[in-house]
Amino acid sequence: MAYTIEIEFFNSYMLKRVEPVPRTSGGSSSVNIGVFPGLGLPGGVSELSNENIKYRNWYVEESRIRGGFNNTSTDQGVRAYLDDEYPLQQNRINSLIYSGVFNSRTGVNQTNVFSVAGDIVRSLDISYGSIQKSYAEDTNLIVFQENKIHRALIDKDTIYTTEGGTQTQAGTAVIGQFIPYKGEYGISKNPESFAIYNYRKYFSDKNRNAIMRLSNDGLTEISMYGMRDYFRDELANITEVESKATIPGVGSLNVSAGGTTTTTYVDVVKTSLGDKTITPGMQVIVNGITQPGYITVVFQSPVSSLSWRIFYSELWTTNFSTNTVLATYNYKGKVQGGWDIHNKNYVVSLQTSPSQFSTEEGSYKTLAFDEDINGWVSFFTYKPVKMFSILNKYYSIGKQSTGTNNSTELYEHYYNAIPDPLTRGVFYNERKTSKVTFVFNPQPDIMKNFQTISYEGSNGWKVSSYNSGFTGQDPNPNGTSTYIQSFDLSSKIKSYDEGSYIDANTGYTFRAGFDRKENRYVANLRNSSTAATGEVLFGAQMSGIKGYFATVEIETDSSTQLGGPKELWAAGTGFVVSSF
Repeated sequence: MAYTIEIEFFNSYMLKRVEPVPRTSGGSSSVNIGVFPGLGLPGGVSELSNENIKYRNWYVEESRIRGGFNNTSTDQGVRAYLDDEYPLQQNRINSLIYSGVFNSRTGVNQTNVFSVAGDIVRSLDISYGSIQKSYAEDTNLIVFQENKIHRALIDKDTIYTTEGGTQTQAGTAVIGQFIPYKGEYGISKNPESFAIYNYRKYFSDKNRNAIMRLSNDGLTEISMYGMRDYFRDELANITEVESKATIPGVGSLNVSAGGTTTTTYVDVVKTSLGDKTITPGMQVIVNGITQPGYITVVFQSPVSSLSWRIFYSELWTTNFSTNTVLATYNYKGKVQGGWDIHNKNYVVSLQTSPSQFSTEEGSYKTLAFDEDINGWVSFFTYKPVKMFSILNKYYSIGKQSTGTNNSTELYEHYYNAIPDPLTRGVFYNERKTSKVTFVFNPQPDIMKNFQTISYEGSNGWKVSSYNSGFTGQDPNPNGTSTYIQSFDLSSKIKSYDEGSYIDANTGYTFRAGFDRKENRYVANLRNSSTAATGEVLFGAQMSGIKGYFATVEIETDSSTQLGGPKELWAAGTGFVVSSF
């Protein structure tokens, strides 16, 4: 049975079939003229109303160049006349293949030509694993395998002279000789960790618990600069094995529209997602059955601003009912890298799960490396999906940690405007506190009684913890067969503004935390530790804390000029020698 399709414009069109057209029981053909499920059709073609026509297997193309009335009309193109005797796909994970030449000056474009008659494949040692990334630098090509890094010469080869030196000469092969870099390092299976600035390349090698730098002097393990143990432990948590997760993690989505066997979309209420995100590529489970296909696009429902409309690549095989649909996806850990052009830092984020699964601080560690001091300078409280720099701006893409926003956001770091936007410490519309941890250890061989703390800087800092070092292992006084360690700790110290109060009798303003004296903020330490074995005086009965050293965490408060500048120049502590 034939169908007549009316075209609204004067141009000629070609109707192409994507897959064989199935037959119905009545013998008529099922025709699909939809290009993308749920979206508009090209060229003004209207959807056919006949319910026997499935909009799946056909698409329409304009045949005249640029749509001109008298322009050249194209046809279906040439037909293949010769079949490969063994048309089997090969997955060569350690090989590179290149096409024909491209020359914009002469108009030659052979980028779609891969002639099997030519020697267009270059292979590396398979024992070093698969090729994960390649980067073109000047006239060389840097190739990153899982366990090795090579430099490939482009249009030239290396000649070794009798004196032991090297020379280069023009070669016939596009990709010339592979020259390995010294050192048994690779990029593992984390090409997303790669970042570049000038001639420096940064990446991770999870297999060797290392963060690497490749520059003119070769390979350097920058994770050795004071952070070897840290990266050894954190990189071990990044798994390469895919895990399956569902959204929401518990329960199901609340369906508000769609979800029938005649549609390819479903509307779900935003609040049923919680803080999770539905993204293209996920699959949908209905009544415990995984639907064939995958999510193609997600946007706000045209029916209700409180719902997301999810389009699927296939028709639903069953009708939905409320609270019977789950979104599922596979995920694994990743090491996301990027270059911060503002601070000239390499930023790396170690993530055990993707952002749509969790944005909690326990699921990621983001920190920065500074070339000026050859060390790691700061941790950050954001979990980026991508990081990059454009011109002199540093950007990241991330997801809100709270709310029902179903999309990731482009965030410009170090945004500077007049008046001050007061956005310091805000990432993806969520404000986080800034923290600094340091150790007081004057005269290390003497037992001390720490009595005061002071700092030089801005108003708005408070002490969240001030603890002494642990004692040795002692038997648990509760009678169990375990051992415990005790330590002294101080009560939390409020900031200059948060600790302010007015005395009801005198009307004077006093400070329960830091007080300002000669432009320096000072506070007393009040012991709040529990009684240890053999202690007579403890807790509030004594001032200060006792120990050889003390570990202090100071952070910004939640009320003093939020988002404003907070400076911390120096910190000190007052102590006396303990009388034992």
